[in-house]
Amino acid sequence: MSPKRVSALAIRLLFPLVLFGQAGLSPAWSDDAQDPDVSSAAILNDPAAPVAGNPKGDITIVTFFDYNCPFCKKAEPSLERVVKEDGHVRLVYKDWPILTKPSVYGAQLALAAKYQGKYDVVHAALMAIPGLKIPEDQMLAAVRASGVDMDRLDADLKAHADEITALLRRTLAQADSLGLQGTPAYLVGHFKVTQALTYEGFRRALAEARAQAGR
Repeated sequence: MSPKRVSALAIRLLFPLVLFGQAGLSPAWSDDAQDPDVSSAAILNDPAAPVAGNPKGDITIVTFFDYNCPFCKKAEPSLERVVKEDGHVRLVYKDWPILTKPSVYGAQLALAAKYQGKYDVVHAALMAIPGLKIPEDQMLAAVRASGVDMDRLDADLKAHADEITALLRRTLAQADSLGLQGTPAYLVGHFKVTQALTYEGFRRALAEARAQAGR
Protein backbone atom coordinates (compact mmCIF):
# COMPACT_ATOMS: atom_id res chain seq x y z
CA MET A 1 0.00 0.00 0.00
CA SER A 2 1.32 3.44 -0.90
CA PRO A 3 2.05 6.16 1.68
CA LYS A 4 -0.71 8.61 2.61
CA ARG A 5 -0.78 12.31 1.86
CA VAL A 6 0.02 14.75 4.64
CA SER A 7 -0.92 18.40 4.98
CA ALA A 8 1.29 20.83 3.07
CA LEU A 9 1.22 23.89 5.28
CA ALA A 10 4.07 25.64 3.50
CA ILE A 11 1.73 26.50 0.63
CA ARG A 12 -1.10 27.35 3.03
CA LEU A 13 -3.28 24.51 1.86
CA LEU A 14 -4.70 21.57 3.78
CA PHE A 15 -4.51 18.38 1.75
CA PRO A 16 -6.95 15.58 2.65
CA LEU A 17 -5.56 12.31 3.89
CA VAL A 18 -6.26 9.80 1.12
CA LEU A 19 -4.54 6.76 -0.31
CA PHE A 20 -2.90 6.69 -3.71
CA GLY A 21 -5.20 5.87 -6.61
CA GLN A 22 -5.30 2.56 -8.43
CA ALA A 23 -3.62 1.97 -11.79
CA GLY A 24 -5.64 2.68 -14.88
CA LEU A 25 -6.03 4.38 -18.24
CA SER A 26 -9.05 6.63 -18.68
CA PRO A 27 -10.14 9.91 -20.30
CA ALA A 28 -8.22 12.73 -18.65
CA TRP A 29 -10.61 15.64 -18.67
CA SER A 30 -13.74 17.26 -20.00
CA ASP A 31 -13.29 20.53 -21.87
CA ASP A 32 -16.47 21.94 -20.32
CA ALA A 33 -14.58 22.78 -17.10
CA GLN A 34 -16.07 25.92 -15.58
CA ASP A 35 -12.92 27.22 -13.96
CA PRO A 36 -10.40 28.33 -16.60
CA ASP A 37 -7.52 27.41 -14.27
CA VAL A 38 -8.48 23.72 -14.51
CA SER A 39 -9.43 23.53 -18.18
CA SER A 40 -7.42 21.33 -20.50
CA ALA A 41 -5.84 24.43 -22.05
CA ALA A 42 -4.68 25.67 -18.64
CA ILE A 43 -3.34 22.28 -17.65
CA LEU A 44 -1.40 21.88 -20.89
CA ASN A 45 -0.22 25.46 -21.33
CA ASP A 46 0.30 27.13 -17.96
CA PRO A 47 3.08 29.60 -18.81
CA ALA A 48 4.62 29.19 -15.36
CA ALA A 49 4.89 25.38 -15.54
CA PRO A 50 8.30 24.03 -16.59
CA VAL A 51 8.35 22.37 -20.02
CA ALA A 52 10.86 20.00 -21.63
CA GLY A 53 11.10 17.84 -24.72
CA ASN A 54 9.94 19.12 -28.10
CA PRO A 55 7.93 22.35 -27.66
CA LYS A 56 6.25 21.66 -31.02
CA GLY A 57 5.68 17.96 -30.40
CA ASP A 58 2.57 16.25 -31.70
CA ILE A 59 1.62 14.99 -28.23
CA THR A 60 2.00 16.22 -24.66
CA ILE A 61 2.77 14.27 -21.50
CA VAL A 62 1.91 16.04 -18.25
CA THR A 63 3.59 14.53 -15.20
CA PHE A 64 2.26 15.10 -11.68
CA PHE A 65 4.92 14.13 -9.15
CA ASP A 66 6.36 14.60 -5.67
CA TYR A 67 10.07 14.61 -4.81
CA ASN A 68 9.35 12.23 -1.93
CA CYS A 69 7.52 9.73 -4.13
CA PRO A 70 9.65 6.60 -4.73
CA PHE A 71 7.37 5.51 -7.57
CA CYS A 72 7.90 8.83 -9.34
CA LYS A 73 11.64 8.36 -9.03
CA LYS A 74 11.43 4.81 -10.33
CA ALA A 75 9.53 5.93 -13.43
CA GLU A 76 11.56 9.08 -14.09
CA PRO A 77 14.40 7.50 -16.15
CA SER A 78 11.86 5.77 -18.40
CA LEU A 79 9.92 9.01 -18.85
CA GLU A 80 13.04 11.00 -19.71
CA ARG A 81 14.19 8.26 -22.09
CA VAL A 82 10.94 8.03 -24.02
CA VAL A 83 10.74 11.81 -24.39
CA LYS A 84 14.29 11.95 -25.72
CA GLU A 85 14.05 8.95 -28.03
CA ASP A 86 10.60 9.74 -29.39
CA GLY A 87 11.59 13.28 -30.30
CA HIS A 88 7.99 14.48 -30.74
CA VAL A 89 6.81 14.66 -27.13
CA ARG A 90 6.26 17.87 -25.22
CA LEU A 91 6.71 17.25 -21.48
CA VAL A 92 5.00 19.44 -18.87
CA TYR A 93 6.13 19.19 -15.24
CA LYS A 94 3.54 19.61 -12.50
CA ASP A 95 5.21 19.85 -9.09
CA TRP A 96 2.50 18.43 -6.82
CA PRO A 97 3.97 18.21 -3.28
CA ILE A 98 1.38 16.21 -1.37
CA LEU A 99 3.40 13.71 0.67
CA THR A 100 5.40 15.69 3.22
CA LYS A 101 6.18 19.26 4.20
CA PRO A 102 9.74 18.85 2.78
CA SER A 103 8.08 17.90 -0.50
CA VAL A 104 6.80 21.47 -0.69
CA TYR A 105 10.28 22.79 0.03
CA GLY A 106 11.72 20.69 -2.79
CA ALA A 107 9.09 21.94 -5.21
CA GLN A 108 9.82 25.53 -4.21
CA LEU A 109 13.55 25.02 -4.82
CA ALA A 110 12.96 23.50 -8.24
CA LEU A 111 10.48 26.15 -9.33
CA ALA A 112 12.72 28.96 -8.10
CA ALA A 113 15.58 27.50 -10.16
CA LYS A 114 13.43 28.01 -13.27
CA TYR A 115 14.13 31.74 -13.04
CA GLN A 116 17.82 31.10 -13.73
CA GLY A 117 17.07 28.50 -16.39
CA LYS A 118 18.03 25.57 -14.14
CA TYR A 119 14.74 23.86 -13.35
CA ASP A 120 15.83 20.70 -15.16
CA VAL A 121 19.10 20.59 -13.21
CA VAL A 122 17.43 20.92 -9.81
CA HIS A 123 14.62 18.56 -10.77
CA ALA A 124 17.16 15.90 -11.73
CA ALA A 125 19.12 16.45 -8.50
CA LEU A 126 16.04 16.06 -6.31
CA MET A 127 14.77 13.05 -8.23
CA ALA A 128 18.15 11.36 -7.79
CA ILE A 129 17.92 11.36 -3.98
CA PRO A 130 17.07 7.78 -2.97
CA GLY A 131 14.36 6.84 -0.54
CA LEU A 132 11.33 8.71 0.76
CA LYS A 133 10.66 11.26 3.49
CA ILE A 134 13.75 13.15 2.37
CA PRO A 135 14.45 15.99 4.85
CA GLU A 136 14.87 19.58 3.72
CA ASP A 137 18.59 19.72 4.55
CA GLN A 138 19.28 16.74 2.29
CA MET A 139 17.30 18.34 -0.52
CA LEU A 140 19.21 21.59 -0.10
CA ALA A 141 22.54 19.73 -0.16
CA ALA A 142 21.58 17.98 -3.40
CA VAL A 143 20.58 21.26 -5.00
CA ARG A 144 23.79 22.92 -3.86
CA ALA A 145 25.82 20.06 -5.35
CA SER A 146 24.02 20.45 -8.69
CA GLY A 147 25.98 23.60 -9.42
CA VAL A 148 23.16 26.15 -9.52
CA ASP A 149 23.79 29.72 -8.37
CA MET A 150 22.61 29.44 -4.76
CA ASP A 151 22.62 33.18 -4.12
CA ARG A 152 20.41 33.69 -7.16
CA LEU A 153 18.20 30.78 -6.06
CA ASP A 154 17.72 32.29 -2.62
CA ALA A 155 16.90 35.67 -4.14
CA ASP A 156 14.40 34.13 -6.56
CA LEU A 157 12.74 32.14 -3.77
CA LYS A 158 12.03 35.43 -2.02
CA ALA A 159 11.24 37.56 -5.05
CA HIS A 160 8.92 35.02 -6.68
CA ALA A 161 7.37 33.44 -3.58
CA ASP A 162 3.84 34.52 -4.48
CA GLU A 163 4.17 33.28 -8.07
CA ILE A 164 5.49 29.91 -6.93
CA THR A 165 2.71 29.55 -4.37
CA ALA A 166 0.12 30.47 -6.99
CA LEU A 167 1.51 27.84 -9.37
CA LEU A 168 1.42 25.14 -6.69
CA ARG A 169 -2.18 26.08 -5.89
CA ARG A 170 -3.13 25.89 -9.58
CA THR A 171 -1.53 22.47 -9.82
CA LEU A 172 -3.48 21.30 -6.77
CA ALA A 173 -6.74 22.55 -8.30
CA GLN A 174 -5.91 20.90 -11.61
CA ALA A 175 -5.05 17.59 -9.96
CA ASP A 176 -8.29 17.68 -7.99
CA SER A 177 -10.29 18.51 -11.12
CA LEU A 178 -8.80 15.42 -12.78
CA GLY A 179 -9.68 13.25 -9.81
CA LEU A 180 -6.06 12.40 -9.11
CA GLN A 181 -5.50 10.62 -5.80
CA GLY A 182 -1.71 10.46 -5.63
CA THR A 183 1.61 10.41 -7.38
CA PRO A 184 2.76 9.61 -9.94
CA ALA A 185 0.05 10.49 -12.41
CA TYR A 186 0.42 11.24 -16.10
CA LEU A 187 -1.71 12.77 -18.80
CA VAL A 188 -0.66 11.24 -22.11
CA GLY A 189 -2.58 13.02 -24.81
CA HIS A 190 -6.21 12.76 -23.64
CA PHE A 191 -5.56 9.74 -21.42
CA LYS A 192 -4.95 9.67 -17.67
CA VAL A 193 -2.48 7.11 -16.31
CA THR A 194 -2.39 6.68 -12.53
CA GLN A 195 0.58 4.41 -12.04
CA ALA A 196 4.35 4.41 -12.49
CA LEU A 197 5.17 3.28 -16.02
CA THR A 198 8.11 1.47 -17.53
CA TYR A 199 9.70 2.62 -20.77
CA GLU A 200 7.52 0.18 -22.71
CA GLY A 201 4.50 1.37 -20.76
CA PHE A 202 5.13 4.96 -21.81
CA ARG A 203 5.57 3.86 -25.41
CA ARG A 204 2.29 1.98 -25.37
CA ALA A 205 0.48 4.91 -23.78
CA LEU A 206 1.88 7.26 -26.44
CA ALA A 207 0.81 4.88 -29.22
CA GLU A 208 -2.72 4.65 -27.81
CA ALA A 209 -2.95 8.41 -27.39
CA ARG A 210 -1.79 9.03 -30.94
CA ALA A 211 -4.20 6.45 -32.30
CA GLN A 212 -7.03 8.10 -30.39
CA ALA A 213 -6.05 11.54 -31.68
CA GLY A 214 -6.06 10.25 -35.25
CA ARG A 215 -9.61 8.89 -35.11
